[in-house]
Amino acid sequence: MAENKSSLIYAAIFLVLITLSDRATNNMVTTTVPLLGKYVLHFSNTVVGLLSTVIFAFTFVATSYINPSLNAITRKRVFIISNGFIVLSLLLYYYSNVFTIWIISALAGLIFGLVMPNLITAASLANDQKSAERLLALYSTSLSLSLIIGPALETYLLTRVGYREIFLWFIPLAMVAFILSTKLKFPEVKRESKGISALKNKGFISSILSITTYNVPFAAFTTFLAILAKERFNVPDFEAYSVFLPFFTISFLTRLSMTIRPFSDLRMPLAISIGITIAGLLGILYAPSYTAFLLVIALLGIPHGSIFPMSTIMISRATTIAERNAVNSYFLAYNNVLFLAVPAVVGFVSTYLGLSLTMTLLVLPVLVTAITFFKMFWRDKILRG
Repeated sequence: MAENKSSLIYAAIFLVLITLSDRATNNMVTTTVPLLGKYVLHFSNTVVGLLSTVIFAFTFVATSYINPSLNAITRKRVFIISNGFIVLSLLLYYYSNVFTIWIISALAGLIFGLVMPNLITAASLANDQKSAERLLALYSTSLSLSLIIGPALETYLLTRVGYREIFLWFIPLAMVAFILSTKLKFPEVKRESKGISALKNKGFISSILSITTYNVPFAAFTTFLAILAKERFNVPDFEAYSVFLPFFTISFLTRLSMTIRPFSDLRMPLAISIGITIAGLLGILYAPSYTAFLLVIALLGIPHGSIFPMSTIMISRATTIAERNAVNSYFLAYNNVLFLAVPAVVGFVSTYLGLSLTMTLLVLPVLVTAITFFKMFWRDKILRG
């Protein structure tokens, strides 16, 4: 018993460290590349949206096709190599121009797609379901913590350096992930499930519906939130980027509370989170000042903190260990579809309606998806626990 407990503690500490390193770097790239494109390379909103689309399109290829097709041994080797290439990509971004940034972004998207699904799978490999759900909550908490540490560091650095130099300052953090990547736990099964059978899994269907209610707006936030803050309220670069701090701080506190006291019945937490998302999107349009805008964005941190971990818990409840890599990969692949499609659409529509109104109109897909999700799964044990 003591050995199992110490093993769980070791797994928890390791998971926190590698998740912090990988996700902080991943978030820096996906939020700073649009700013580099907009203010250094002078791209339009439409082109900025397309640049983000390139990153997530190649992440989609990795999560939907490459990662699920690899066995555990090969996947571990690819995972280590990918973490090493993340370090190199940061250096390449520093030297990028209007042409090479597209190639670098495609490669960066590909390698992030070979890294992130395996972190989720590793978090769910505990010996019992209760421990697995607690580790998944801890993994999600670590994601949020990384999204505080990374933006806080970048906000500070932007008072001293430009968007191009930011990439160099994150190289040491990426090196930590590369060193730790050799020790990540992979499934110890002779044969893992692959192919489209995973798409029929109840955990996959419920998780993509639930995550859609939040990741549609979050995909837009990743690309355009700092741009919206800068253009609408005329604030300096570092202050515009700091809009992510209250957002991710509240997200972290939400996930921390879910780690300490996990939900068994997910129905009401999901319903409340979706309601907050709708209220927050409406608040973006009507926020009268930058302070009010920050409060609205902070409020939106609650569903960001809660919906992702609940989606991964649904997967763990409905899959075996042999099925989990495929379902987790396709789950993240679906998220990548959102992140490659939404920025491009928002960038295009915003040229006609403006960013504020375009963001608020994302209420419509949130409502449609929420109604579909609750109609299908409200009485299902995957939510009731």
